[in-house]
Amino acid sequence: MAETISKKKILVVEDDIENQRLFKLILSRTYSVDFCDNDKSFYSKLASAEYDLILMDITLREGKTGTELTREIKNSKVFSNIPVLCLSAHVFEQDKRKAMAAGVDMFLEKPVSNKVLFHSIELLLSKSASLKS
Repeated sequence: MAETISKKKILVVEDDIENQRLFKLILSRTYSVDFCDNDKSFYSKLASAEYDLILMDITLREGKTGTELTREIKNSKVFSNIPVLCLSAHVFEQDKRKAMAAGVDMFLEKPVSNKVLFHSIELLLSKSASLKS
């Protein structure tokens, strides 16, 4: 009997529909991917499943920013161990510093190549796994 290897679960916080489609296309073959587009749906998703990584857009149009959500995750006893990979297209150095201070584990600027995205995700997942063991 073949052993089933479960896919790592990623929550993508992205409010742009085209970017959601792109992430689904790129990531869904390798990972189990869920999406949300604002802070309310984010909290609902986070409470309903165990995620291995959060892919967070810094600039969300509705509700809290990705930086604010990251700060809340990292201050939570329950979710603080989930790595957060932030992506943003229109960001100033000051915004990047704020995100890192909030606890972002890695920051990438859009557009990002598939190779860099996968490498970054795998790096954070392996680092997280080594901390758990």
